Amino acid sequence: MTVDMTTTIPAGANSSTTQTSKTAVDYQSFLKLLIAEMKNQDPTKPMDSTQYVAQLATFSQVEQSVQTNTKLDQIMSSSALSQADAIIGRNITSADGKTSGTVASVTLSSSGLVAVLQDGTKVPVGEGVSIKPAS
Repeated sequence: MTVDMTTTIPAGANSSTTQTSKTAVDYQSFLKLLIAEMKNQDPTKPMDSTQYVAQLATFSQVEQSVQTNTKLDQIMSSSALSQADAIIGRNITSADGKTSGTVASVTLSSSGLVAVLQDGTKVPVGEGVSIKPAS
């Protein structure tokens, strides 16, 4: 199995709680706006039913987008963990060539994968890092 480390994990891939809470605020704001609009409409000119249905459809689309983003974050995390498992026990050389050794463990942070060598040295896994089978 070859490990292609040219694919990096986007910054913030694991910070779904921050992104979700920001999105949830937008989602909640949209709902409050819709309710306020319905409460404050002119009784002599009620909202057209087609406008109401269009707003409900928009509301549903926002909800689906939030759920899709959550699932995509989970898929990205799962993919990153699969990559992490594939490099344990392999020899790694940092992008600058100064640090190398056998990977003992891998941690997943918001900036991407970080390989922890047997001597405790940490090497960020990204562009220019060389990963080879253990000798």
